Amino acid sequence: MTEQSTKTGPDAVRHPLFARFYARVSVVADAKGGVGELRRELLDGLSGRIVEVGAGNGLNFPHYPAAVSEVVAVEPERTLRRLAAEEGLRAGVPVDVVPGTAEALPVESQAFDGAVASLVLCSVRDVRGALAELRRVLRPGGELRFLEHGLARGRVAAAVQRGADATVWPRLFGGCHTARDPLAEIGAAGFEIVTYRRLRLPERGVPLPSSPAVLGVARRPSSGTA
Repeated sequence: MTEQSTKTGPDAVRHPLFARFYARVSVVADAKGGVGELRRELLDGLSGRIVEVGAGNGLNFPHYPAAVSEVVAVEPERTLRRLAAEEGLRAGVPVDVVPGTAEALPVESQAFDGAVASLVLCSVRDVRGALAELRRVLRPGGELRFLEHGLARGRVAAAVQRGADATVWPRLFGGCHTARDPLAEIGAAGFEIVTYRRLRLPERGVPLPSSPAVLGVARRPSSGTA
C-alpha cells in the first residue's frame, strides 16, 4: 500500500500522513466503491500458506478463505503495520504481520502456496525486484493473486497518468505511480498469466489517473530455474 524502499529494518518506509489518509479512504472504498467485493474475488480459492506484500491496514484479512492455514503479511510502514496487526487479531485465519519490503521479503524461498499483491506494485521502488522476490518465495506451481491499478489503454489517459507521475501524484499518495503496467511486469518476471480482467476503481464516479486496474491470477511455473 505504501512506497517501498531499498533500506531495510522495521521502519524502512515512513509516510505517516498518507498512512492516516489511506486508512480512512480505503475503508470507504471497500464499503462504497466496490473494492471489498474485489478483495473477496481476489482471494477466493486460496489455500495453504500465503504471503501478502504491502498489506496496508489489513483490509484483505477478513476475506481469506478458511482453507488458508497461515498468512504472512509484510508491511513496511509503521502506522499501517500497527493497524494491520490489530485487524489480524480479528481475522478468521492465522495472520502474522511483519516488517519488511517487497524487494527483500523476510521469508524463506519456495515456502508459500500463494502470494497476494493488492494495490502495492504501484508504489514499490523496484517492481522487477519485488516480483522476483514473490517468485522466489512461491513454491513451483504456486499462485500469485493480483489486484493492481496501472497504465490506461487510451493514449490520452496514459499521457495524463505519465504527467501525474512526473509531478505531484507520487508525493501526495505515498509514492504511488499510475502509469505502471502490472500485467506486463508480471509476465516479464517469469510468471504464467492464468486469467485476468480489467476494471475501474472506483466503479462509478469521476475517473482518476489511478482508476484503470486489473485483477487476475498468475502462476510460478512448475519447472525451470528459481
